[in-house]
Amino acid sequence: MRKRRERVRANFGAACVTSGAPALTADCIGTLSLTSSSFAMGLHTSIDPQIDLLRYLSPEGAPLSGSLPVDDETLEKLYFAMTRTRVFDGKAIALQRTGQLGTFASALGQEAVGVGVASAMERCDALVPSYRDHGAQFVRGMSMTECLLYWGGDERGSDFQAPRFDFPNCVPVATQIAHAVGAAYAFKLRREDRVVVTFVGDGGTANGAFYEALNMAGVWNVPVVIVINNNGWAISTPRSLESAAQTLAQKGVAAGVECRQVDGNDVAAVYEIARRAVAKARAGEGPTLIEALTYRLGDHTTADDATRYRDQEVVRREWTREPIARLRAYLIAKGLWSKDREAALLKQCSEEVEAAVAAYLATPVQSCDAMFDYLYETLPASLQAQRDCARRFSGGGSGHG
Repeated sequence: MRKRRERVRANFGAACVTSGAPALTADCIGTLSLTSSSFAMGLHTSIDPQIDLLRYLSPEGAPLSGSLPVDDETLEKLYFAMTRTRVFDGKAIALQRTGQLGTFASALGQEAVGVGVASAMERCDALVPSYRDHGAQFVRGMSMTECLLYWGGDERGSDFQAPRFDFPNCVPVATQIAHAVGAAYAFKLRREDRVVVTFVGDGGTANGAFYEALNMAGVWNVPVVIVINNNGWAISTPRSLESAAQTLAQKGVAAGVECRQVDGNDVAAVYEIARRAVAKARAGEGPTLIEALTYRLGDHTTADDATRYRDQEVVRREWTREPIARLRAYLIAKGLWSKDREAALLKQCSEEVEAAVAAYLATPVQSCDAMFDYLYETLPASLQAQRDCARRFSGGGSGHG
């Protein structure tokens, strides 16, 4: 076991690449510079963390230093999963606009984060998602029909038939981090060879639940990987107004949690850094906090209009850095991709999405009792009164959305 842990630690410190620099040293990520100075009221210690960015592909899809540590077969699978997610997103938004789906949170431009991280997990692991992580959930085995049922207000959309160990979507901001740390602690107590992975947005890192859970992850040294999906916006609040920290990854320093940062639009880098973090956690070496830098190309949800608060010139610039085009350019340059294969993939994804939509729309709508039936094993008396009230005002609707 000791040799295994040393091997994992060595692999995690392997050379990485940043923009503007060729290759970095084995200790390139998470380097800390500590300085101390005495004050009249006691000893003050300031921390100046230098956390370098892991990146293998330029925005144009060119390798920054030699060959990628991810094999071609895996890269093609990652490309398929990202494309599948984006095709689904487009259809889900169309369903919402036509009144057939509830409010929906698109992952447009952020596909590499969910797909790359989930692809590094094993089937026995547990995913604790937020509400914009369907890209990861599809990789884990959640069906598109289940996803549509969830966003259509159907409780059965959270009853995953394939990834039975995965948690349902968590909408309250950052509370999923506490769930993830608790589950990881349970795995540790049971001596199970399993890892928990969870996601949180950049805005969620300013929430108290995030800090509390991160602190206990460090104290308990649990097998959890916490991924910050830093898309630049907490609804309409920009990253610059969320935190004065130079990086969000460095928030792990105070908790004693190893912190890393990755280009969230480079799916190869996301996959590799997640693979190392998951292996480290499984070897008993503790938690990792990963900040994935990406950009939310769409609205926060279909209830939002981002054109009211974002500079469209910036959005247009970010479109040139999005993850799918980046990996496609790399695959084409290597002779691994073509227009014919692209057309075939889009056709395959579209057919799968249409079949899922048909199954969703054909599913009989649940009564309003479902929101109570799925909450408690035995409904408290106070909620029984609410259920009776809901029954009187339910209206007996028969449509989705």
